[in-house]
Amino acid sequence: MFKDLIEYIVKSLVDYPDRVVVREVTGETVVIVELTVTEEDLGKIIGRYGRTLKAIRSVLYTAGLQANKKVILELIEHPRSDAPIEE
Repeated sequence: MFKDLIEYIVKSLVDYPDRVVVREVTGETVVIVELTVTEEDLGKIIGRYGRTLKAIRSVLYTAGLQANKKVILELIEHPRSDAPIEE
């Protein structure tokens, strides 16, 4: 649920949407969403003064409230756009 939401939002923002990897680790009351993007796209996800990332986290927080889960978004930097991605 949260994985699909993040993939949709992030892939529309980045230059390399095929290099976006989202992993979801679900616990009893907590969901951790790990987002991996290329180094070139990292700035687009963070945004000026972190505003874009904060907005994405706000959307996740609201979706988490509806599911009675705490959702944590972790941003992981992938080294280069031409490096292989580990799934």
